[in-house]
Order: sequence, then C-alpha cells, then structure tokens
Amino acid sequence: MRPLDLIHDWNPVAERDDAARPCRVVLNDETLRDGLQSPSVTDPEPEEKLRILHLMDALGIGAADIGLPGAGPRAKESALLLAKEIAREGLRVAPNCAARTMIRDIDPILEVSEAAGIPIEAATFIGSSTIRQYAEGWDIDRLLMHTEEAVSYAVGKGLPVMYVTEDTTRAAPDTLRRLYTTAIECGARRICIADTVGHASPEGTRALVAFIRDVVADTGEDVGIDWHGHRDRGFGVANAIAAWEAGAERLHATALGIGERVGNTEMDLLLVNLRLMGAIDNDLSRLPEYCETVARACGVPIPCNYPVVGSDAFRTGTGVHAAAIIKAEQKGDEGLADYVYSGVPAHLFGLSQEIEVGPMSGESNVVYWLTKRGRAATAEVVARILAAAKSSKRTLTEQEIESLLSS
Repeated sequence: MRPLDLIHDWNPVAERDDAARPCRVVLNDETLRDGLQSPSVTDPEPEEKLRILHLMDALGIGAADIGLPGAGPRAKESALLLAKEIAREGLRVAPNCAARTMIRDIDPILEVSEAAGIPIEAATFIGSSTIRQYAEGWDIDRLLMHTEEAVSYAVGKGLPVMYVTEDTTRAAPDTLRRLYTTAIECGARRICIADTVGHASPEGTRALVAFIRDVVADTGEDVGIDWHGHRDRGFGVANAIAAWEAGAERLHATALGIGERVGNTEMDLLLVNLRLMGAIDNDLSRLPEYCETVARACGVPIPCNYPVVGSDAFRTGTGVHAAAIIKAEQKGDEGLADYVYSGVPAHLFGLSQEIEVGPMSGESNVVYWLTKRGRAATAEVVARILAAAKSSKRTLTEQEIESLLSS
C-alpha cells in the first residue's frame, strides 16, 4: 500500500474554480531584482548571480526578473551579464527587466536585449492606488499618459511588455480598468496585479483576479495575467495560490521570501506547495541548494525552523515522533517513514528524516542514532547517553554523544 493511500486529505479541491484556473502555472523569480530591495541583503557577486540563475533554470522556474537596468550602470551591467548567460547557455528561463513607465528606463532594456541577442520582456510599472496618487500629487490623466507613452514606445521598439500596476490591491476598480485597458490597447500582452504592501487576503485576491479577468475579456485580446505578492500579513504563498486558482497564470516570488520590508512570496515554499498540490511536477531535488546559495550570497541566514530547508525541518528529538518514524522504517518502506510524522516528504528535495537525542527522547532515539552510525547499542551505552540527554536543556550534539561513547 502506498503511504498516500493511508492519508485522508481534507484539503478542499471542490472550491477551486477549474473554469478559471489556468491549466499550467508559470513562475517568475524576482530574487535578483525585487529581492535585492531588502535593506538587509547583500548584492551578490556576479559569479553568485550566475549560479543562482542556473539553479532557477534547474528547478524549472519559467522566468526571471534580471534587474532594473535604468537604475544605473551597475544594475545595467548585472542585467547584461545574466542575459548573456541565458543566451550563451541556452537556459530555459525567460528574462524580464523592470522599468518605470518612462522611456529613459526602457532604452537600457533595449540595449541589454540587443547586446545579448535575446528578447527581454519590459515590466513597466506605475503606482495605481488612490493613496499613492494623493501622496505623489498624481491624477488619473497623468497615469494614463505615462502608460500610453511607455507601453507604445516599448512595443514599437519590439519589446514584449508586461504592464504592472503597483499597489493594485488597494486601487479603485475604475482606475484599474482604465489603466489596464489603455496598456492592452497600446500592445501590452501581459499584465501584472501587484500586492505591493501585502494588503490582500486570499479572498480579496480571488475577487481582484476575477475582476481583472473581466477587464481583459472586455478588450478581446489574448493577455496573460501575473500575480506579484508581498507577505506583510503572512499571506504570500496563500495569496499566490489563490491568484492562480482564480485565473492568474504566472506567479512572482523570491528565494526565501527576501524583499522590501518583510519580503515577497517565498519561491521555495510556492514550489513546494504547487508540487504537493499536483500543479507542477518539477524536479525539486536542488531546492535546498538554491536556498542555501541565495542565503550565502545575500547574507540572509535560514532560520532553523524554516519549512523544508531549515535545519530542523525533518529533524526530531521527541521520543514519540522518533518511535513512529523508526517503526515505519522497520516495515521496509522509506516513503512510509517520510510521511508518518511529516506533512512534507523530505525525499522530494533530496533530504531525509533525522532522529536526534535530547531531553524529550526515549531509548529508541539513542538506539537509532547509534545503529545509523554503525555503533553498538549496548544497554549500558544507551542508558548512559539517555541519562545525559534527560539532564540536558537541549538536543545533544554529535560531539557530545561521541564523548559519552568514549568515556
């Protein structure tokens, strides 16, 4: 019997709108652009960026924001480096670059595209919410003018265009309808809904995406819909999945959720959940490498309790939990051991369950630990280690157990 046959799944399937939900989902990795807006990250070295780009490709991530070349020479140089690597290595990941709705931001994208010899999607963005308009002193006519000018210019120069409204989730319906309709009429063939400050709830996300689908339908054009979310309320992954279920076909995220303030939707967790939902079948065995590489390159430590790639994700020192895993392994079914005390199967990510020895442990933890390392689990040795664990305030380290073995 398969382990999954032993699990009753209460996760709702019937609530998903199969008529609206795209048959496939594409991911857009913002790690090397939006992710670097975090005030606490380090801009990776060029060779680190190239490695991250290759890992995106290995994970089956379909697109990547490779920078905002209009921000200055350094940003343009970085975008060109990544674009040339995509072209030279024949990577499957499709590049896009961010740009304000200004010609002076679009021209550098054109230059990078021409120098690399590949098309680069221009992600032209402009603020849309009433609060942003009030703070900036903008009116709708100004926004429409910038939209028409920028999108028409980019399309006229042969660039594919994704039109992004910042703070979409707090913008008025009429404003969004006018902005998106204008962009589509000017040639944008992809539009992006942005939850710029992490305001949306999953219910709000579904309502907004449904509204935007109607706006697109009214234009009569074939236009893709993207979702770009932040996690200020902790809804990053939930909102991204809700957006896809409501009709957004491409979802934006960053490795480990790095980004401005508390960050963006976590790309790694989005991949995990889409895989477990059956929405994708990507090989995620290099997911830990992707996260660890970004963590080192950007100077962002991975918390020990971070899902899947945190050091404690598949590690237990609790006797009851360990006993269940050990009994499952003894049945000769690795998959059973992977599921019996875990909602996420470690083997999908090249990882495995780990049993440690600590104050919450029982004899089975100690016996397992010793056996896995080829050590004799005599009654005297087991008792000595367990006694030390019970008097400890934390899980024993490898070195501490080794010292007990030699004493």
